[in-house]
Amino acid sequence: MNLPNKITIFRVILIPFFLICLMAPQIPAGKWIAIVIFIVASLSDMVDGKIARKYHLVTDFGKFMDPLADKLLVCSALIALIEVKLIPAWAVIIIIAREFIISGFRLVASDNGRVIAASMWGKVKTTVQMVTIVYLMVKLAAGWEKDVFNIIGLVLILISVALTVISLIDYMVKNKDVISTSK
Repeated sequence: MNLPNKITIFRVILIPFFLICLMAPQIPAGKWIAIVIFIVASLSDMVDGKIARKYHLVTDFGKFMDPLADKLLVCSALIALIEVKLIPAWAVIIIIAREFIISGFRLVASDNGRVIAASMWGKVKTTVQMVTIVYLMVKLAAGWEKDVFNIIGLVLILISVALTVISLIDYMVKNKDVISTSK
């Protein structure tokens, strides 16, 4: 278990703490703590990847677990934000559906001895989703209810959904042979 993999595991372990702080009104400053936990978990994704590449510590476990940890973090946050009425369910369904589709593509590719790496569109999508989640949580924690804050939130959600669809199309077009060559 190398350092990047430990960081990935740490990110997964942070998820329940993040959710508890976000959702439990009994925790003083819980929403602000949740924001800090989410930011730390999000940044840990960048850190583990840089360490893995720089020191040649890329492992099969890391290739599998790192994107899974990101999906767990983002999807958990998005579902929690539905509960507090900060994001519409339709947007979250599109985002989660894309993750299932891409995971399926990766599974089929893996069965054929191929690894589908994250694309630039996928990385941009994840970054924008994380920024959107942080914005929505800050809006919640700060009690920002003015129309301007709602419009900013909606624009970020729409950009996140658009990038989700664009990255899905990008993966499907670039990897269409995965389906045609599957057993």
